[in-house]
Amino acid sequence: MSHNHPHHDCGGGCSHGTDSSSDLGVAYSLYAKIDLDKLQCLNEAVDGSGKKIFKPWHERKTFDVYLESDCDAELLINIPFTGNVKLKSFIILGGDDDSHPSRVLLFKNRPSMNFDDTNCEPDQELELVKDPDGTVEYPTKIVKFSSVNHLTMFFPRNFGGTDTTRIYYIGLKGDFTETQRDAILIANYELTPQLAEHKNRLMEKMGHEIS
Repeated sequence: MSHNHPHHDCGGGCSHGTDSSSDLGVAYSLYAKIDLDKLQCLNEAVDGSGKKIFKPWHERKTFDVYLESDCDAELLINIPFTGNVKLKSFIILGGDDDSHPSRVLLFKNRPSMNFDDTNCEPDQELELVKDPDGTVEYPTKIVKFSSVNHLTMFFPRNFGGTDTTRIYYIGLKGDFTETQRDAILIANYELTPQLAEHKNRLMEKMGHEIS
């Protein structure tokens, strides 16, 4: 795989959160905008475990809930959103041992990716640091991730070079907007009762005039 684009180490590509815990809890709330029924995780040791690491900020250190790789270190997560997201940054919480992922590749708006598809150029690639507290924020290239309806995160390896990668929490920060189709449906829903009410009032008026 070609890696001609720049990598980010913690000195320039990530930052330790300085906001209060409550502020970060509000900021990292995009988990609520993920279509969990359609989320797909490849090479997870336990079916459905990939969905459980997208959770509220205050639950990020629930260490009995985690995603673990199965036959090798690679993990791939296809994350569909229920609308459009402007992705600004993310947090990866792994353990303080060598099972923590050491790199992530991000792909936007490519639904149903598999491991064979990861040979194509990612939209962004970052080197990770061990973060057992979940406080290291990795900024995205906002210009590239300004309109995301589907995000794929590919973790090719961990710090130990072993077959087991473990993740306890993934936090996503950004702005969410409803899709245009959802907005039209909402507008139609609001418009229909108003038309019905207007029709009823008109019938009542006609009835009074006839009588």
